[in-house]
Amino acid sequence: MKPRWAALIMMTPIALLAQKLPSGEAALGTKAYEDYEKPAVCQSCHLDIYMQWTQSMMSQSYTHHWDEIEYFDLAVPHGEKVPEYKAVSDDCNGCHAPLAYFAGDVPPPRPEEGSRANEGVSCEVCHTITGFEGDDPVNFNYISEPGRTKTGPKPGLESPHHITRESDFMKQAAYCGTCHNEMNPYGIWVKSTQLEWQAGPYAEEGVPCQTCHMPKAKGRSAKMAEEGMIAQHLFHGAHDPGKVASVVEIRMHPDAREVEIDEPVTLQVQLFNAKTGHKFPSGSVEDRILWLHVTAEDEAGNTFHLPVDPKGFEGEEYTIASDDLAYTDMAVPLGLKTFDGVGRDGVPVGDRIFRMPYFDEEGVMTIQQWNTRTLGVDYRIGPRETKIEHFTFDIPDDLVPGIVTFTAEMYYSRLVKPVADYLNVPVEEAEPMLVNRATTWVEIYD
Repeated sequence: MKPRWAALIMMTPIALLAQKLPSGEAALGTKAYEDYEKPAVCQSCHLDIYMQWTQSMMSQSYTHHWDEIEYFDLAVPHGEKVPEYKAVSDDCNGCHAPLAYFAGDVPPPRPEEGSRANEGVSCEVCHTITGFEGDDPVNFNYISEPGRTKTGPKPGLESPHHITRESDFMKQAAYCGTCHNEMNPYGIWVKSTQLEWQAGPYAEEGVPCQTCHMPKAKGRSAKMAEEGMIAQHLFHGAHDPGKVASVVEIRMHPDAREVEIDEPVTLQVQLFNAKTGHKFPSGSVEDRILWLHVTAEDEAGNTFHLPVDPKGFEGEEYTIASDDLAYTDMAVPLGLKTFDGVGRDGVPVGDRIFRMPYFDEEGVMTIQQWNTRTLGVDYRIGPRETKIEHFTFDIPDDLVPGIVTFTAEMYYSRLVKPVADYLNVPVEEAEPMLVNRATTWVEIYD
């Protein structure tokens, strides 16, 4: 992996070229909506890319249902009740509704009002970025320079509508890091996807975020352009079942194929993160939950659940599903005088959870990243990392002897279900996605 100072040397000239332009919080209210063209203007020449963008989360960064609920039901009222959180709630728009942030239109109108905040991360937002300010890409510290010149990854392109300038910065992972790294007011890295990539094997091999999230294929970037290898504007990630599928490869085996009915069966499950260049899950880790569910089924169709064998590491209790309550700090923005919280996990008790818990000042788990004071054990799966989990199956009295099939299934959800249910988030946001499964068998005999 390149040393951090080498990365900074590469970035610094880009930042210096535009250092007089505001970035991050300093950019609030410094521009106008009219400084940026609407995506429909880009559509006239870049139809294919435009249609890809309309189906991506970039176009829904402000209108997506959970983001709207989190912002208007939690972040904004929390900022009204706790003054130091007002700037934090405003700053959400630096990545989710950049044009509104630049225009000083915060909080922006609700999505149903149809303002230009609804454009989310539009073509103009990305293609006017010229660099970032500071040592690390974080907290939307990108520098946007709207105008007739648009930045892009290729040299020598000409357009009848605008000037095109090649941007080396746009090809780098740091470009993505300006929004996919976030530090909260207490100095906690509450989002660190690009930093996770930087510490992993893909950075060392020179494979940036764009390689996987904007894969190239033959095509034309504009209707008048020559055919070439074009970055697909898919931006598929945590919300895409196809991207989530098979992220982790699963294998499992027993310690013996034949077991007497009065002896336990022990299983080993290997989990290999073969697909992501960062940890899984990543991004809004406070919201997301990834878990391993193991069952046994006898020849009569009776099904039994196997809880994971504890390993004994510090903080492990947050990685084994329970009926505990959490998220009590939602009481403040929701205006509740008493609130016991909601279910911490919402998955079968005893399942292994791969997460990093976020804690409020009372040491209770929170999904409000701006209110996070400490982080718990990081038990996510890193890029190319293999974790091994063990399960012990004590044969129950009602099991029918014969072939017993064991199934290990990994599921992922973008939002903890009890939180989604309590806040009336549409059901699809907490719907489990199957990541992968594996099976094995044992013959149980009298």
